[in-house]
Amino acid sequence: MASKLGKNKTRKAVVKRFKKTGSGKLIRRKQGKRHLLQCKNRKRKRRLGKAALASDADLPRLKECMPHS
Repeated sequence: MASKLGKNKTRKAVVKRFKKTGSGKLIRRKQGKRHLLQCKNRKRKRRLGKAALASDADLPRLKECMPHS
């Protein structure tokens, strides 16, 4: 008799926040551009609007959370 293994479910919160690149890395948005913007200068706000890569330390956990994407 074959043993039954459970399916890996996708964590929807992770899928909404991260996007996979062609090389397998994950792109994320930067924090800090939601509110309290009047005290941040233009250059800082402009840099916060650009995407960044998720750190290598977080990649195994994040990829585990989004197995089908």
